Amino acid sequence: MNKTSFSVKSALWLILLLLLPLQIIAAELGEAGKRLTALPGVSDVESLKSKHFQEKYVFFIKQQLDAKDSAKGNFEQRVILCHRGFSRPTVLVTEGYNANYGLREDYIEELSQIFNTNIVLVEYRYFDKSMPTPCNWDYLTVENSLYDLHNVNQTLHALYKGKWIATGISKGGQTTMFYRSYFPDDVDISVPYVAPLNRSVEDGRHEKFLQHKVSTKENRKKVLDFQFLLFKRKSTLLPMFEEYCHKQHYTFNAPIGEIFDFSVFEYAFAFWQWGYDINEIPTIEATDKQVFDYWINICDPNYFSNQNVFMSFNVQAAKELGYYGYYTKPFRRFFKRNLSIKTAKGYLRYLILPKGTENTKFSSSLYKFTVDYLTHNDPKMVYIYGDIDPWTASGIYGLPFTKSKKNLHVYMHKGGSHLTRILSFPESERQEIINLIDKWLKE
Repeated sequence: MNKTSFSVKSALWLILLLLLPLQIIAAELGEAGKRLTALPGVSDVESLKSKHFQEKYVFFIKQQLDAKDSAKGNFEQRVILCHRGFSRPTVLVTEGYNANYGLREDYIEELSQIFNTNIVLVEYRYFDKSMPTPCNWDYLTVENSLYDLHNVNQTLHALYKGKWIATGISKGGQTTMFYRSYFPDDVDISVPYVAPLNRSVEDGRHEKFLQHKVSTKENRKKVLDFQFLLFKRKSTLLPMFEEYCHKQHYTFNAPIGEIFDFSVFEYAFAFWQWGYDINEIPTIEATDKQVFDYWINICDPNYFSNQNVFMSFNVQAAKELGYYGYYTKPFRRFFKRNLSIKTAKGYLRYLILPKGTENTKFSSSLYKFTVDYLTHNDPKMVYIYGDIDPWTASGIYGLPFTKSKKNLHVYMHKGGSHLTRILSFPESERQEIINLIDKWLKE
């Protein structure tokens, strides 16, 4: 064997070895995966295990940073595809945050489970694997995120030509609503879950809801009394609070005493949002440790920390999504003696915005655009809310345009929290919702 032939054969073997992993990956792809890899802008298709779907993949799709100016550059957005059949309906999950949960082997979405559909789960820009590098907050806008969804929708329509349902939860539910307003013909049906439509950075309706409307007067008093208890015991609880934050390696944009105060204010919102048991609230007889452990389990101060993974959301809340404020009037007697703050106004900018975005100005144009669309159109939409969820206070429930619509439906689950889903409703109402969506799918 001469030197030249050995080098050629060695090179051929090396090429084969390098290609082998690609061949193995290609062999793992089913029909949906093979078609997916051929779509424009799609890359890094990887097969995932699933207990519910014949094929499941995670992949990336190329998106423009600025939807209206390609010169601004691109980023890669993570998408998860769960395939049941090319002729089946497709649920487009308009996630508002990261999509890590979709990687789980047991992942399934309520509408997909009920109606036997495919799922396309789109991670929101500026979260986890869909974070542009470098991070320029200027391109984190709702409008750009909706163009992301539009591109995913148009690209995957090459595979799935049946009916499409857009759905999302909380911020994802907002995204579902905004997406329908911007691109009304992309999907046939929209199902936003627990989706607020806020008017300003501190909307104002949430505070009134927590003080005067949620649950019963007796139950509201129990929540308020626990907040009083926390402030009365601040001198003994604050060292425990500080030690906990130190162990968790939390850092803040304000002194620890102020973070304590805001965490007490946050308790009421968190309690009702997630529907905690009113009978488990500690009373005055509880030890400091019992009071502290219960409180921290509901209001972990990570929410106010620089380590909070939802910084991207905070930017959007300050810019155009809006948020809630804190009603502090009941605590006035504690301000001089027990509180470290003078006012809770402007806390979002002060506490939980990343550096460089503190001067972000809020625009109500998104709110106005969405209300205008829903007022003058009648899309096939089903809104799902829970009546003890504070976010319901700024939802579309009760707005004038909801009363005269044939296709737009709003369902309120009595006693329902932010965890309210279609399957949360009593049998008769649940079946009514399912029958409505099923009728639309068959049209």
